[in-house]
Amino acid sequence: MALGERLKESRVNKGFSQGDVAEYLNISRQSISKWENNNSYPDLDNLVKLSTYYEVSIDELLKENQNLKKKIEINELEIEEPNKKIDSIWRNTEKDEGLILLILAFMGCLIAPFGLFVAPIVMKRNKKTNTLHKFVYFACACSLLVNAFVIYSITGDYLGWGTTTVEYLGE
Repeated sequence: MALGERLKESRVNKGFSQGDVAEYLNISRQSISKWENNNSYPDLDNLVKLSTYYEVSIDELLKENQNLKKKIEINELEIEEPNKKIDSIWRNTEKDEGLILLILAFMGCLIAPFGLFVAPIVMKRNKKTNTLHKFVYFACACSLLVNAFVIYSITGDYLGWGTTTVEYLGE
């Protein structure tokens, strides 16, 4: 219900005419008509005088109807559950280790044997509540692959895997 409708309803409930209200407020009857038809709105001083004259609170004049109020209460209850979940997530993000774990995983790529030991620990420590949890898993997998390749290459060079010797059978 709009303000104009509530003003008209309050006036009619008291048995006043628009002329009576206009005379009480020292304004024109057309102003009252404009307010009740939602073509304009009363200023704050006139609104206070109207609430006194109609013997209703300003709150009642300005507030929407009770059906809307009930719908708002129902919506607030429906929103409360997801808000609790969001609050628990925000409380857990204070302990977000995603960036630190990501840095450790990338450091594991740079230092060959270090990555083989650190990557599994980082993967175990990673949680779904961390902001970068999927990227941390990807970085750990990359770290393990790079470390495995580096260790294979170093071991192969040391043991001579894949090397061939050519003998010169010349004259």
